[in-house]
Amino acid sequence: MKLQCNLDGKGKAIRLIWGMTTMVLGVLGVVFWAWPGGGWVAWLVSGVLIGLGGFGIFEARTGWCVVRAMGVKTRY
Repeated sequence: MKLQCNLDGKGKAIRLIWGMTTMVLGVLGVVFWAWPGGGWVAWLVSGVLIGLGGFGIFEARTGWCVVRAMGVKTRY
């Protein structure tokens, strides 16, 4: 399935910043919370943050937003 670009330059920039910020927060969660013995919740939260960050970077790179593809009007 080919993804049709539905973002402009500003939307791509916002998603890239959001993705990188979320990814960094996830990595920091692993290093300072999950790795030293935070338990399964810490690993789960950190993994979800890393996954969401990766997806945000993917959206910025492809110019495709899943929420817009479902028909929801977004600001950017």
